[in-house]
Amino acid sequence: MSIALLTGCSGAPSGDDAGCTEVQPGSASKAVTVKGKKGEEPTVTFSKPLTSEKTERSYVITGKGERVTDSRTAEVAIMAFNGRTGDKISSNGYTKDSVTLPLTAGDTTVIPALTQLIECVPAGSRVVLTAPVEDAFGPADPSTLGFKEGDTIVFVSDIVSIVPDKADGEPQPETPGFPTVKLAKDGTPTVTIPKSDPPAATQLAVLKQGDGDEVQAGDSVTVQYQGVNWRTGEVFDQSWGRGVANFSTNAVVKGFADAMVGQRVGSQVITVIAPADGYGPQGGQPAAGIEADDTLVFVIDILATAH
Repeated sequence: MSIALLTGCSGAPSGDDAGCTEVQPGSASKAVTVKGKKGEEPTVTFSKPLTSEKTERSYVITGKGERVTDSRTAEVAIMAFNGRTGDKISSNGYTKDSVTLPLTAGDTTVIPALTQLIECVPAGSRVVLTAPVEDAFGPADPSTLGFKEGDTIVFVSDIVSIVPDKADGEPQPETPGFPTVKLAKDGTPTVTIPKSDPPAATQLAVLKQGDGDEVQAGDSVTVQYQGVNWRTGEVFDQSWGRGVANFSTNAVVKGFADAMVGQRVGSQVITVIAPADGYGPQGGQPAAGIEADDTLVFVIDILATAH
């Protein structure tokens, strides 16, 4: 059942949860009118110029889902406007041709406003955030998007869902000859390499079978992963402890991409990547201790995908 949105915005839910702090509403965020059905691109209006002296956030709809606490990742649909001109800067996630964006609370690699947009917000919510561009963008340059000094940016966002921290598929039997994997309570894997030579060709096994959407070539995927060098048995890279990772299947080595494409969200896979499908063609990755003829082992939790 669709939910009709009311004109204007309400205050925040009462109380803060551990690991998040509410951004408070104010006159600027309350001045933004949002109309439309949840899940569809809303109609957003405000009197121009809209000026916000500080970062403010108001709720249009307060969801009933889990809150986006520190280091959790949410899939969001999002629109951005120039408060001075009223121009729409961007819109993502509201049409079939536009994917939702994964945003992680506390992520320092994105502009500050994007983490303030989602922090402490329950899944299922629609929110408005207004902020001076100097606060919203931090050290980044907003002029490339048409903003001037003293302008305000306006975001309207639907918090669609919170991405799981680990794969939740059905455990599968171990595959003989593969490295063994033991999982900590939080899902972090410990990989033990067999006392044998690695296989000559890339191999794949499913550790947990998910039942979500199928990953397609070119998708933007959200994962947890750990990479281990077969030769040394050492972890050379992992997302565990940093937060989930998001990238295109076209932006990783062939063996990693092949391990994800065709799998379903909720699955955990282990792939043993031969040098030719890993970093061999690049001469290895010396900074990570990977030589050109090294075989790599990746354990990948597939948490979300966007076509």
